[in-house]
Amino acid sequence: MQGNRRQFVRSSAALAAAAALGGMRPALAQQKQVWKASDVHPLGYPTVEAIQRMGKKLETQTNGRISIQMFPSMQLGGEKEMIEQAQVGALQIARISVGAMGPVVDDLNVFNLPFVFKDEAQMRRVIDGPIGQKMLDDISASPQSRLIALGWMDAGTRNVYSNKPVSKPGDLKGMKIRMMGNPIFVETMNAMGGTGVAMGFNELYTALQTGVVDGAENNPPTLLAQNHYTVSKVYSLTGHLIIPEIFVFSRRTWDTLSKEDQAMVRKLSREAQLEQRQLWDAYTKQAVDKLKAAGVQFVEVDKNAFFQATQPVRDKYGSKYAALLKQIQAT
Repeated sequence: MQGNRRQFVRSSAALAAAAALGGMRPALAQQKQVWKASDVHPLGYPTVEAIQRMGKKLETQTNGRISIQMFPSMQLGGEKEMIEQAQVGALQIARISVGAMGPVVDDLNVFNLPFVFKDEAQMRRVIDGPIGQKMLDDISASPQSRLIALGWMDAGTRNVYSNKPVSKPGDLKGMKIRMMGNPIFVETMNAMGGTGVAMGFNELYTALQTGVVDGAENNPPTLLAQNHYTVSKVYSLTGHLIIPEIFVFSRRTWDTLSKEDQAMVRKLSREAQLEQRQLWDAYTKQAVDKLKAAGVQFVEVDKNAFFQATQPVRDKYGSKYAALLKQIQAT
């Protein structure tokens, strides 16, 4: 009987301690926090560097109370895994593709359409302005996303790379080309003359090496940073996609932050968006120079032929974004 009483007292004490801790939560928010950030790219890559710089500013402005620990190079998995970890609060900041969020906020899919932007300069005007802001707000407001969208990042222009030149749609016939896992991308490649294969980014190098796919498409920095140029020697400047990327924050963690901390993070995120762009431009130029020095062949293409070939994709997926497409064209 006495043993039962002792156990009851211990249980009651534990419950009381837990209740007290529950009441202390706002105070705990003032204690040191180390936020985890993740990216598929390596250290030094513009998206990684911009978030690390943001972390240093956070640390300075909070006197060391908040800092960011970066996990680059897919250390915490690919984008799918990073999104899932951010949704449950195991990771705070993730840099993800628009393609991954297209199923959550439908309007984002307009950026996934082939040749939606004339060039990168137009894309930047769009993401810096009201269209870009509304899309970030929509991601944050979506109960399905469980993420706060902090800002945009440049990802350059995507071009096809393989081991043979692709200067017109007919050149892609019979070629399996890795695309991000969104039906729009797969259908874009099919329309361009190839066979689009949806595949995780973390599986791609081996797939190129073993011939599971004949090629892929991405920007020059990615071709260099991921060592894909060692197995794909020809870079054809199709320019079919110019898709900005997003960096997001775990809503679960966000909801524990004070309004002041939230405002500070938003301000620093805007700075990171613009800093990443400068880093991107310099990095892209270096990447192109290094790829050419490594023997990668850059091929000019008949862009108009690819534009015409992909018109059915814009017709199929773009009709419901007619108003938005007009806004983009006017920007």
